[in-house]
Amino acid sequence: MIQGARYVHTNLIARDWRALADFYMRVFGCTPVPPERNYAGAALEAGTAVPAASLQGVHLRLPGYDNLPGSPAPTLEIYHYSRLAEGPAPQVNRPGFGHIAFDVASVGAARAEVLAAGGSAVGEIVTLTTTTGANVNWCYVTDPEGNILELQSWGQPDA
Repeated sequence: MIQGARYVHTNLIARDWRALADFYMRVFGCTPVPPERNYAGAALEAGTAVPAASLQGVHLRLPGYDNLPGSPAPTLEIYHYSRLAEGPAPQVNRPGFGHIAFDVASVGAARAEVLAAGGSAVGEIVTLTTTTGANVNWCYVTDPEGNILELQSWGQPDA
């Protein structure tokens, strides 16, 4: 086991990092962790293995961690590279990172807000019962750039 390891951030590469960061701030209440990032040069090229790499972006503190001022909290790192590689669209069942999950008071209300802010529906809202008998109400949606999000609420299904 790696001694002293702790979770730090999840990275999203965006076509428009400012618009995507704005979505996460408006819809989920994420807050910027200054300064904005703007990197280029030999070290970035060597570390990313991307020739002539340059990137800009921001870290956003995830909701639920604002009550811990000054303490390290996980962030959502949203960057834009000057050159983007094309790839297949995200899928919920593709190997690799699948989605980012948010605990919400009402899955239905959160889903409606994501859709109104430019996101898309992936599936329906469903309630699953775990092997311990707990109920989780959840659905998948996407942000405006197609990254998959899970909205979940434990307990009773939405009315």
